[in-house]
Amino acid sequence: MEYQRNNVWLNIDQAKRDDLENVARDYMSFLDKAKTERLAVKEIVRRAEAVGFRNIDQVIKENSLKAGDKVYAKNREKAVALFVIGDKGFEEGMSIVGSHLDSPRLDLKPLPLYEAKGISYLKTHYYGGVKKYNWTNIPLALHGVIYNQKGEKIEVSIGENEDEPVFFISELLIHLSKDLNEKKASNVIEGEQLNIIVGSIPLADEKENPVKKNILKILNEKYAIREEDFQVAEFEVVPADKSRLVGLDSSMIMAHGHDDRVCAYTSLRAILECEKSEKTLVGLFVDKEEIGSVGATGMTSKFFENTVVELMNLLGGVDLVSFKRAMKTSKVLSADVTLAEDPNFLEATEETNTAKLGNGVCLTKYTGSRGKAGSNDADAEYLQEVRLAFDKGETIWQTGELGKIDQGGGGTIAYILAEYGMQVVDCGTPVISMHAPLELVSKADVYETYRAYKSFYKNI
Repeated sequence: MEYQRNNVWLNIDQAKRDDLENVARDYMSFLDKAKTERLAVKEIVRRAEAVGFRNIDQVIKENSLKAGDKVYAKNREKAVALFVIGDKGFEEGMSIVGSHLDSPRLDLKPLPLYEAKGISYLKTHYYGGVKKYNWTNIPLALHGVIYNQKGEKIEVSIGENEDEPVFFISELLIHLSKDLNEKKASNVIEGEQLNIIVGSIPLADEKENPVKKNILKILNEKYAIREEDFQVAEFEVVPADKSRLVGLDSSMIMAHGHDDRVCAYTSLRAILECEKSEKTLVGLFVDKEEIGSVGATGMTSKFFENTVVELMNLLGGVDLVSFKRAMKTSKVLSADVTLAEDPNFLEATEETNTAKLGNGVCLTKYTGSRGKAGSNDADAEYLQEVRLAFDKGETIWQTGELGKIDQGGGGTIAYILAEYGMQVVDCGTPVISMHAPLELVSKADVYETYRAYKSFYKNI
C-alpha cells in the first residue's frame, strides 16, 4: 500500500542495461557537438535528415504532405520543430514534447575587446541564472558567428580541441582575500568582472593598447574581421570541458548544458525512432527559456503557431476554428530538468517530494515559486493519462518539486503552451548542481527520460 521509488539500476535487465549504456554514450556525443543553440540545431537537423525528415520549405515548394511524412522547420538557426504527420487530422490534436536548447552561459558584449595593465580581455554579459563566482578559474571556449567587412558569415569555435588555446576568468588569490571573503556570495564576483583573458603579448612598436592590437591582428589574419565587426556578432562563452563519466561505477555524466539539452536529446531520440502514428507527433526545441522564453526564437514567439498553420494548409486548408481546435486538443510534456536531491544540501529540499538520482524520469505537477507563482499546475485527469502511458511503456518514473516552498523556485515553457488550452505537465531529468558551468545527471535517469518520451509518443 505504501509508495516507494524504484531505483533504475535494480529494476532493469541486462538488455536494458546495454541499451542504457548506448544511449548514454550517444548523449555525451550529442552534448559535445551541441554546446550552443546554433550548434544544437545543426546537430538535430543532421540527425533528423538522416532518418528522412525534410525541410518545410521543400515541402511547401512541392505542395505535398501526407500521413507518415516527416518534416522539420528551423527558426533563425536557434530553434527547430520536428513533425511526424499522423493519420488523424491536426484537429484531433498533436502529441508534443517541448524542450529548450539554451543554457546559462556568458555572452560577449557588442564591443568586448579591451586592454588593462598589459593584459587583453573580452567583456561578457552573463545569460540566465548563474552563480557568477562559478565561472572563474575554469577553462572556457568561445563559439559564435560574426560577419566581416565583405558581409561573409564566419563561424568561430575556439577552445574545444586539445591543440587550441582556452580562455580564463581570474579570481583574487586566497592570500589577499580578507575583505573579499566578507562579501555575500552573490557579490564575490560582480557581473562586470566576468571578463575573459585573451592575450598578453604586445604588438611591437605600438605604444597604446599594444596587446589589444596584437589580438586584433591575430583575429584579422585568421578570420578577416575587425573590431567593429563584433557589433554585429553573436558569441557565447561556455566551459571547454567535454562531457565526462563520473564515479568509480561510471554511473553519472558531468557536462555543461544538461539543463536543458538532456531533455532535448532524449526527446529527439524518441521522435526519430517513431514512424507512422495516429496523431501528429511533435518534437519542439526552442530558445531563450533561461531568460523568460522571450524574443523571436523563444516559446512566446509565433514560430510554432505559424509552422502548424503551414502544415495544416498543406493537408487541405486551414481556418481559424480548425487551427484553434488543433492547439486546444493537443497534449504536451514540457521537457525540462528538475532538481535531484543533493545529500550535501538537504536543508534546501523536502525529503518526500524531491526527485532522487537514479530513480527515473521526474514528473513535476507544478513549478513556480512560493505560492506556485508562474506555474502551469497540471490537472489530475491529465496526470492520470500520462501515468497510464508511462506504465504501458514500463517507464520508471517518480515525482518531485523544486525544493522547499519558500526557498526559491523556477519555471519552464509549460505555462506558455497551456495558454492555448493544451494539457501540459513538466517532465524531465533530475539534475545536481543545476545552472552551474558543469552539471551532473545519472545515466539511468537519462535513459528513463528517453523511454518516457517514447512511451508518451506511443500511448497518448
